Amino acid sequence: MDLEVKGVAASRSQTRLFSGRKNSLQQGWTSRSWAIPNSCLPMVPPLDLGSLVDSDEEDNFSQAPRGTVHVRLNPPGSQPALGWVVPCQRPYTQHHLREVEEDIIPEDLPVPTGKYKLKYQQYASEMKDGYKQYIQRSVEKPKAASRPESKEKCDQVDQTSLDDLMSLDRKALLQQGYANSPYRRRSSARKSDVETVAIEKKKKTVAEQMMIDHLSRIRTNSTLTENDLSQKVEFEGRVLSRNGRDACRELMGFFFTHDQSLTVYEYRMFGKNRTSVLPFIKKDTYSHQCGRRKGKPYELADFYTGATLTFLSCDHLCLPKSIKENSLLRLRITNIDQVALKSLKAASAEHGEEDTVSQEAQDQLVLQAIQDKLKEQLHKKGVRILTGLGKYFQRLDKKGNGLLEKADFWQALKTFHLEVPEQDFESSWLILQSHGPGKNKVDYGEFKRAIFGEMNEYRKSFVRKAFMKLDFNKTGIVSVIDIRKCYCAKKHPRVISGHSTEEEIKSSFLETLKDACSKYDEVSYGEFEDYYEGLSIGVASDEDFVNILCTPWGI
Repeated sequence: MDLEVKGVAASRSQTRLFSGRKNSLQQGWTSRSWAIPNSCLPMVPPLDLGSLVDSDEEDNFSQAPRGTVHVRLNPPGSQPALGWVVPCQRPYTQHHLREVEEDIIPEDLPVPTGKYKLKYQQYASEMKDGYKQYIQRSVEKPKAASRPESKEKCDQVDQTSLDDLMSLDRKALLQQGYANSPYRRRSSARKSDVETVAIEKKKKTVAEQMMIDHLSRIRTNSTLTENDLSQKVEFEGRVLSRNGRDACRELMGFFFTHDQSLTVYEYRMFGKNRTSVLPFIKKDTYSHQCGRRKGKPYELADFYTGATLTFLSCDHLCLPKSIKENSLLRLRITNIDQVALKSLKAASAEHGEEDTVSQEAQDQLVLQAIQDKLKEQLHKKGVRILTGLGKYFQRLDKKGNGLLEKADFWQALKTFHLEVPEQDFESSWLILQSHGPGKNKVDYGEFKRAIFGEMNEYRKSFVRKAFMKLDFNKTGIVSVIDIRKCYCAKKHPRVISGHSTEEEIKSSFLETLKDACSKYDEVSYGEFEDYYEGLSIGVASDEDFVNILCTPWGI
């Protein structure tokens, strides 16, 4: 059964409502239709077109297009389905274009007057001029970037940069507030006693292992061998390196006076109770590899706190790969048995060469004069300058061997506005060149230590302790997240007095430390050391510097 519905009758008000409808809408409908199958009950809902309009004022249509709706009901035995035949509309694009043309350009549009023509011409000319100016600015922009800006703008930029740098310097100097912390003084005696016992135990373990190794390998009279090995001086050392894993190695060495030989062991600790003692440099006689004493064998006078021992990396196959990447291995003596040293010096008849000693003393005076001049310039901005130099040299070191040329160092001093007389720089370069392994190149770590000086080994030992506490995985790199967790600002004097919060002190420290790092989310040992190296310049007392490190890190 087929039913055909021809629309629904409309009221007179609705007929008047659609009186303003355009003819184009009438033409938008065609007689063609299609069926949309839908499985629903054979019921035809009432269709009320009047409910589509709420008031007579919403639209002004003259006529509403009538569509044809076909309803087909299947026989009783077939599957129920309801088919609606909807009027088809012309393709959207064609219909839309026709409406746009009719709306934008009506046929009865009056000719524009002279007033509107003049406005259009002015608008067109302004658009053309603006486009020409934009093209001209785009072409001149790279040239303008290379030319110096106006004086006023440069002054503003320089002042802003200066304010930022001074702010960083002030935040870095906040760390010096820990120097007067009373909490450190109360517990320092108790902690030092525990550390002293642990160090003595470690020394005893290494000495026993050394005796066992050499007594079992030397085929001589047992008594004589024991006497020879007893005539020794013990010393602690560290590797001079920016690599955190190598710099934090715990080394202990022995110099034997009977044959002028030496050996070095590494003390390793796994967990809390497991330890291991391994040979680092085998027992043999060695000579200086650089400096005024190059080629001369080591003697008792060469061993003192702060002395640097040099070895050829290729002569020691058991060294770690990271150390063998450099041709020279530098060991710094951090502590030495003063009692044994004095006793052995009194018993020996060694006398150093006077010419060599006087030359070394003269070299030291030249470097000390430069250090004194630079320390005045670095008094309140040491952290920013030394950490910035570290990043600067690291970027220049493309090969990764730490060696740079003379022009690189001179340019670095100019970049950071450090005034060094050219004659003093030339003198220091000659001294450093004799200490380096390469021609016309110097290790930038040696350059920084010679030109700016360095903190003593007592201070440096606490810097290493703080970093080793943070670097629990012994990778040589610490994440900023771990530093934030371990840093404690509760005992800072400004926090105690209420002038600053703990978070403010911690944030100021992290901000200045991140500025010293080449990577935003991690800190290397070299960067950590440079930070406290710069902070150490403004702290005269060793005890105050130890408080600065021990109070926030809890070491």
